[in-house]
Amino acid sequence: MADLEIKSAHVKVPNADLLISAYLAQPVGVGPFPGIIVFQEIFGVNEHIRAVTEKIAKMGYVAIAPALYQRTAPDFEVGYSEEDMTLGRHYKEQTQVSELLSDTQASLDYLKTLPSVKTTAMGCIGFCFGGHVAYLAATLPEIKATASCYGAGIVNWTPGGGEPSLSVTPEITGTIALLFGTEDPLIPNEQVNQIEAELQKQGIRHRVIRYPGATHGFLCDRRSSYNPEAAVDAWTQIQQLFDETLQSL
Repeated sequence: MADLEIKSAHVKVPNADLLISAYLAQPVGVGPFPGIIVFQEIFGVNEHIRAVTEKIAKMGYVAIAPALYQRTAPDFEVGYSEEDMTLGRHYKEQTQVSELLSDTQASLDYLKTLPSVKTTAMGCIGFCFGGHVAYLAATLPEIKATASCYGAGIVNWTPGGGEPSLSVTPEITGTIALLFGTEDPLIPNEQVNQIEAELQKQGIRHRVIRYPGATHGFLCDRRSSYNPEAAVDAWTQIQQLFDETLQSL
């Protein structure tokens, strides 16, 4: 796995009258490099998500993590206590698909203004709630590669209400990889099977990766659910997805 020198900054992404706080990390050098949007867990763009954004930049991508709760809780970031989880879920329930997609498009447009970005090569990755958002973002035509990590609720919920997010599967145009732990209490294995079946039915380029014994949050080394063995393989799969899909565009 590459380990390029990087630079990072807190930036503002304009979306009409809204300024979205975001964390930007990019390799040092002229590039151009593909762009990756990083979607947070319910805990905000916290230290872990900033570290993930930097990790992706070290792999050779310009990565940006926009604050998904900008409208209701600007600069929100918490840890992983029960109280933090309750608060994060509270703000998650206030999100809307249309706003999430609008903010994603604004983030894409921001990346395209950077001289270091290869504007034809865009992808996204998300974790937990962000994994769900990534599934939705995969419907945007510019998103060529998506990594959705333990995104809960795809088959039975959508932000703001309405048809479950699984219903947008036919609109996915790029390649999507979904990573799940088989012991995740928030995502029963039957739901993973449903997602895989729908992707197959709609002819979407996809891969569903299951990690036996892993639970929710297995990629987050700040949580007790962290699974080092699964995490190492997952990051290998994620880099392979992005490299194979985006580097040649």
